[in-house]
Amino acid sequence: MTREMIEKELESEVIAELPDRAEMSLINANVAAPINLALAANVLSDNATAQALAAQSNYIPQGI
Repeated sequence: MTREMIEKELESEVIAELPDRAEMSLINANVAAPINLALAANVLSDNATAQALAAQSNYIPQGI
């Protein structure tokens, strides 16, 4: 890459001002939805068993 190419790329960039930190803190969307699903089917089987296990152990730390 030449220096001219780098300068042209930098000139084409756009700068946008971010809102104040206080305004940004009004939107706080912390979502934690651990979902465990287990399904066991025992269809058309005489004297058979069906088992399903969905163990859950999720640590989700949150703080402000």
